Amino acid sequence: MTRRHAVLRLIFGSLLAFTLSVSAQWEEKTINGRGYVSTSSMKTYYGFNSLSQSGKEITLKKQSPKDPKRGILVTMRDGSQECLMNGVKFVFTYPVISSGGKTWISKMDLVKLVHPVLMPGDIREAANFRTVIIDPGHGGKDPGATNSLGTEASYNLKVSMYLKEILEKSGFKVIMTRDSNRYLTLQQRVDVANQSRENAIFISIHHNSGQSAARGIETFTLSPVGVAHYGSNLKASDLQARTGNFHDSANVALATAVHGTLLTTLKDEKTKKAYTLDRGIKRARFSVLSGVKHPSILVECGFMTHSYEARLINDTGYQKTVAKSIAYAIQRYRSAVGVKKG
Repeated sequence: MTRRHAVLRLIFGSLLAFTLSVSAQWEEKTINGRGYVSTSSMKTYYGFNSLSQSGKEITLKKQSPKDPKRGILVTMRDGSQECLMNGVKFVFTYPVISSGGKTWISKMDLVKLVHPVLMPGDIREAANFRTVIIDPGHGGKDPGATNSLGTEASYNLKVSMYLKEILEKSGFKVIMTRDSNRYLTLQQRVDVANQSRENAIFISIHHNSGQSAARGIETFTLSPVGVAHYGSNLKASDLQARTGNFHDSANVALATAVHGTLLTTLKDEKTKKAYTLDRGIKRARFSVLSGVKHPSILVECGFMTHSYEARLINDTGYQKTVAKSIAYAIQRYRSAVGVKKG
């Protein structure tokens, strides 16, 4: 079993249950004016079998007593904001720090990222849902990224329509912010999503652009209060709660399910070689995520500006695989947060 498959089992709640110890004591410390907890506290609280450090790399391991091939592997690096959980990349808000002979992770990253991933069943605000709101980014006078093969707006819509078809066949109600090549403002997209009074989730479909060498899949959730937009410095507005922040934990769990599934399934069936790279799950203050009242994510399904990925994105088979992967992840996410189908 691959590590990514294992993290999917973790997210979906079928790997093994972590036993929370009510007597576990969190070892806390203030570093650079921020609250941190020790990785040894993480080991105790989540029931990891081992915690080790080699050079700057910190590793937490847990094996299933019933199946040694299954387990949880968390790796971090001293001074780095990147964390791998069973091979899936997450980007922390603050770097891991060594101090006093121990390693420390910020309380912000523990509460808002690590815990929802390891314990999706604890997400109190996650509610049973049968409605999925799909937002094909761009459209109309806004083509998004472009290349010689097509426009981002067109690809976003194609993937979204395939996703809609699959979800409806599985019994979900689907709401589209757009189902044709028309322009909507970001606020109009939010308004469409918030018109639904039913419990729902919101997924915005995009394709990326950047330097010619840039490639891969990345998934965004709304930055929690006190966390800056990815790649930006913290500013006053980042300290204000947005509507979407009510679902911080559910956002991360949904992002992990979708991102991990995409990385697992986007590969050649014969060679098993991955079609794309893992650019990580990141936090940002995108307007389309800030105002939506449902758990929400934005998925970048590849780079329009990368010569190889541009051809993939233009391929119908790839588009359908992306849609199938997201649909599967949605169903598994619903199971992971402990809700019932009925």
